[in-house]
Amino acid sequence: MSTLTLSPSEVSPARRLLGGALRSREIAVAIVLLLVIAATTIKNSHFLFGDNGWRDLLLTPSILLILAVGQAAVVITRNVDLSVGSVLGLTAYLTGRIFIAHPGTPVFLVFLIGLAFGAVLGLVNGVLVAWGRVPALVITLGTMYIFRGIFLSWAGSNRVNASDMPDSFLNLGTQQFLSIPVLFIVAVVVLALVGYYLYTARGGRELYAIGSDPEAAELYGLKVTRRILGAFLLSGSMAGLAGVMTAARYGTVSSNAGLNLELQAVGAAVIGGVAIFGGSGTVWGAAIGACLLVTINRALPVLGVQDFWQQFVVGVLIIGSIVLDRVLSIRRDRKLIEARDNA
Repeated sequence: MSTLTLSPSEVSPARRLLGGALRSREIAVAIVLLLVIAATTIKNSHFLFGDNGWRDLLLTPSILLILAVGQAAVVITRNVDLSVGSVLGLTAYLTGRIFIAHPGTPVFLVFLIGLAFGAVLGLVNGVLVAWGRVPALVITLGTMYIFRGIFLSWAGSNRVNASDMPDSFLNLGTQQFLSIPVLFIVAVVVLALVGYYLYTARGGRELYAIGSDPEAAELYGLKVTRRILGAFLLSGSMAGLAGVMTAARYGTVSSNAGLNLELQAVGAAVIGGVAIFGGSGTVWGAAIGACLLVTINRALPVLGVQDFWQQFVVGVLIIGSIVLDRVLSIRRDRKLIEARDNA
């Protein structure tokens, strides 16, 4: 019995679109996110339709979304930034101290200071990794503890309270525009800008080339050192922005701000389809992964799942994503070898 095989030109556009959608990690993760929301809403309708239910679904992941965007750019280059949680905490505390020392500081200026401060800390990582040729895992693990130590030494047992910051700044944590939280709008704007750069700009595409094969990129003449430096600078500035948003969102900043967020940022990027081996993935996927992680953490208690199993589910998602990336990479390499042999 013969098997009928359609050539690509004979396949309908709708079928090609459906096939592409099913192979898209971003769409697959988005479907899982929607299923989690639907299942939790069926269990408890207040999860989505209660007071500020759907708005909280947008507001709560905003900070992790920003971190995941910066982390994705670094992971695409086959590196990792484990210092983003400490950078976030330092910047959040700096934000409060600025308002205490200079009460009339414009809110817009504070955001710029936070971005610049985070960029400087990211630059430290970038210089040591790109120019020092030291593995990013080692460098950023070290700076994670260094930045956290500086934070603990600076803050001590003190904390910044809501009364130390102006209402115009704190209102950003709850303010809405057309019923959409302002912080979520900020996160989406940042996501769109970074995503557009990575997709269209030469520098963005070179990040993928570097992550796919750093040695080949070097031989080809790409500015590997500069691009990796830029990726860490972007990650640091995103962590700085997230720190300012954290101060606005929660109103108080203590020495444990941003603790363990670096692991969540890496997890969000990996779950969203950014290959830990570098060279593939999108910030859109990382953003959806961040939303999924935060939503799962909110949904599982509603579904009656204990704390241990909440962490277990997240761990399974991360390991499953890494295994899937590896399997797809092996299959892709095998197909390339077969195509070369048949040529």
